[in-house]
Amino acid sequence: MEQQQRGGAEAWDLHCHTVFSDGTRTPEQMVVEAQTLGLAGVAITDHDTTQGWAEARAAGTAHQLPVMLGTEITADDAGVSVHMLAYRYDEHNAALAQLFEQTRQARLERARKMVALMARDYPISWESVLAQVKEGERTTVGRPHIADALVAAGVYQTRSEAFAGACSAQSPYYLPTPSPSAQEVVQAVKAAGGVAVVAHPGAVNRNRVLLSDQQIKQLADLGLDGLEVWHRDNDDQQRERLLGLAERFRLLVTGGSDWHGAGKPNRLGENTTPQATVDEIIARSPEQTARQYGR
Repeated sequence: MEQQQRGGAEAWDLHCHTVFSDGTRTPEQMVVEAQTLGLAGVAITDHDTTQGWAEARAAGTAHQLPVMLGTEITADDAGVSVHMLAYRYDEHNAALAQLFEQTRQARLERARKMVALMARDYPISWESVLAQVKEGERTTVGRPHIADALVAAGVYQTRSEAFAGACSAQSPYYLPTPSPSAQEVVQAVKAAGGVAVVAHPGAVNRNRVLLSDQQIKQLADLGLDGLEVWHRDNDDQQRERLLGLAERFRLLVTGGSDWHGAGKPNRLGENTTPQATVDEIIARSPEQTARQYGR
């Protein structure tokens, strides 16, 4: 099953990261590149933060390219790591703001502990990791910054190599991130007027165990809106499975590149979402339309 690689007026990339989490480009650079590629629009989905929203909104207005505001939220479902793409929710929602702060602090402490373990075997320190952070305390710190520090130290040539090695979820240095449950996240996003989509739910290279059909059904019953089917980490078998589940549970099907600038080989716009699906996301969050530059 081929990747969905559409350009032009009908293509939106709904999964992109900037310097406010683990990307290497600013929100404005993201918008300019999306416009150059001829994308119809782009979404900012940094990890567990809204810190880049103001810049993304301003860049979209300045360059006349629609920008969807969102966040990739770290969650857990019975031991299965779940990344939830949350779109067009109220950025002033107190419950989500508290959830993000708790998760970002948990990520920070986890990163510190992983670096302490790695420092026994590699030329890495917490200071060298912080040197990779682009936006200071506004940045969500995580494994990619550790990977970049290892690259800077000459241990690996690229971030991808580091993630295949010391930063891998299978490495002896790996520690899980304490996270809210996927059920809590779906309910919080819906309560904040947003739309919730599970990111790369068929990524066998990321998770030892994937969300089961029953777990996805339970999330759908709580208000889950969609599944990110078109993502490079979902193989053909998983895409076919996810398309069937989306039809069965009446979920939206989205696509995104998981772009990180130079941080990953993923190309902006390599997987996309059609305008009709974007219109449905907007329709499901009408209260946010007046607050966000979303169309």
